[in-house]
Amino acid sequence: MTKFSSFTSAIPVLLAMATPPLLAQERVEAEVYAETSEAISAIAYTSDKRFFFTYHPFFNPAVKVAERLPDGEIRPYPNKAWQVAREADGSLKNPGTYFNWVLAAREDGAGTLWILDSGQAEPRITPKLVAWDTKNSKLKQVIYLPDGVTLPESQHNDFAISIKHDLIVISDEGIATGPKGDKAALVVVNIRTGESRRVLQGTDFVMPDLDMPMVMDQGTPYEKTVPLFVGVDGIALDREEEWLYFTPLNKTSVFRINIARLADFSLTDKEIAANVEVYADKPANGGLTIDSAGNLYLAEAGTNTISVIPASTRQVRSYTSDKSMVWPDGINIGPDGYLYTAAAQVSLSSTFNGGETLNKPPYRIYRFKPLAEPLQGR
Repeated sequence: MTKFSSFTSAIPVLLAMATPPLLAQERVEAEVYAETSEAISAIAYTSDKRFFFTYHPFFNPAVKVAERLPDGEIRPYPNKAWQVAREADGSLKNPGTYFNWVLAAREDGAGTLWILDSGQAEPRITPKLVAWDTKNSKLKQVIYLPDGVTLPESQHNDFAISIKHDLIVISDEGIATGPKGDKAALVVVNIRTGESRRVLQGTDFVMPDLDMPMVMDQGTPYEKTVPLFVGVDGIALDREEEWLYFTPLNKTSVFRINIARLADFSLTDKEIAANVEVYADKPANGGLTIDSAGNLYLAEAGTNTISVIPASTRQVRSYTSDKSMVWPDGINIGPDGYLYTAAAQVSLSSTFNGGETLNKPPYRIYRFKPLAEPLQGR
């Protein structure tokens, strides 16, 4: 899930990113679940079987967060008022009463829909987490991410929720002001107290590999290499709420840390870094999720493929793909025991194709069967 600024443009293929070898094992089919008229960045399915999603902020959508009803109707969530920054008279609203720039949303498994607002659209606002009680249709909590926790370079991308530790951990890609996410970090938030901190900034665990530019639309006539270097992006928490997995997009390693270390605000950044370990090799990826058996699923950047890292082997392999699944990103649980992802076609936008707009509706939501039961609230 990535915002791109005017610094990027489509350029000829220069380099190819190294991809770990894939194991020759069975793949599954990716099927189209639904189609929309605008691009989607993330899906959030609730414990009471409601289907929410965020429209991709790269395309400046009028509606930021929506709910898809069982009959297919799509409604702004929680209402139209939360989608606009100004009152009828043109005055700016209180920034805690509207969405500005939303990439990700997740439900915690207990009826609270958490929405991550990075605040990057003009007029910019302080980034925040917004918690909605979906069962009673009311605002539950707003937690701001203040200066110091948030930097000018911050682009808060995705997050994982630990009810056990009263914690939300956010991946900050660090590319809001330029093409190099060299100030990427994890942001840790105690959802009970509202206390937050920024950790691991500048470490190898969250930084992109600056010798690994992004290759988009691989194997198609639109293939191009773009000098975009995205820091920590994908993030996921296992069933036991023990291990937090995270991945810089432009890097070939999955990292993990015991989330209890992040929950301990007395630990120094150096002590936290000492507890991070390399888990597995991977291709360049954005979206990341995990199932109940600890298998990781990755949305490969620049391809139409979802790969998997089985817990039993820690060896990445291709799992599902579709030629029309252009720019899959966030992966999450949905109806009927499937995992869901949306193809936002970001790489076909005019930004990356010499000013020519190649992206177009319909924008598809895909689903596929995971190796084990998907996790609610992950």
